[in-house]
Amino acid sequence: MSLLVLIATAGAALLLLAAAAPGGSGKRKLAKRARALGQPRAAASKADALQLAKPGASRLDTLAQRLLPKPAVLRSRLEATGLPITIGHYGAATAMIGLVALILGLALGAPPAMVLLSAVAEAVVMPHLAVNFLMARRRNRFLRVFAEGIALIVRGLRAGLPVTETIGVVGREIADPVGEEFRGIADQIRLGMPIEDAMWQSAKRIGLPEFNFLVISLSVQRETGGNLAETLENLEQILRRRQQMRLKIKAMSSEATASALIIGCLPFVMAGLMTFTSPDYMRVLLTDPMGRLMMAAGFASLTVGGLIMRKMVRFEI
Repeated sequence: MSLLVLIATAGAALLLLAAAAPGGSGKRKLAKRARALGQPRAAASKADALQLAKPGASRLDTLAQRLLPKPAVLRSRLEATGLPITIGHYGAATAMIGLVALILGLALGAPPAMVLLSAVAEAVVMPHLAVNFLMARRRNRFLRVFAEGIALIVRGLRAGLPVTETIGVVGREIADPVGEEFRGIADQIRLGMPIEDAMWQSAKRIGLPEFNFLVISLSVQRETGGNLAETLENLEQILRRRQQMRLKIKAMSSEATASALIIGCLPFVMAGLMTFTSPDYMRVLLTDPMGRLMMAAGFASLTVGGLIMRKMVRFEI
């Protein structure tokens, strides 16, 4: 039960911190792009560190910048979520989860050394998993409407529009997150950045092979020429076929997924019911050393079984 509470706490902490992020993110993004155009790429991390050290920057961001490892990698991961989560928010969520885990462990009467190690591990792992979930959710949303954006680019090219103009049209007409990314690319192009550099920056943030293929197609066409509309039309057909295959696989594996969820939730449901009806019967698992060992073995076997069943219902396309 405490594991479920900690998972819920991790998700709630990141979502609440994202909702509490200050406004004006569009102006900060434009200012960051303008600075990137006037600075070499090698000095980007140094410029970000100097920016956090300015009086206007958040003290929480500055503290997290110094304490958390690899802040540049962490910043790129947070940007890939599409939410205004800063490094300071991530650090605050990490501290919150560690504190909750420490309090729960001490309240359950576990040994202090074990509680401390468990709290540190959960504070490190839970925010990382939450960011992975947000990144995967945004990528899935991006893939669902990416084919429509490619189709719009193809129609614009066949109508005689330049590539830069079709990118702006996609940013205005297609839903987010595809529209959001293409609007950012169009803004960078208007600020003077080459289209290849703007596209590759978005490709690194999104992390999808399909978008990388679009960038490569544009780069090759600008260097060697060729029928870009036909190439992108083939990419659109591939994206639609892959989406159809994903839906078929999801339908075929839905029964196994439902069985895995039921089997995984059943021990927690039964433990909750037995705690409510016979608290003295369940208290032995928390007070007796053998009961704690049995609980640890049960959690370990349940985790291994869940990972195996998850691997069985996941297919790479």
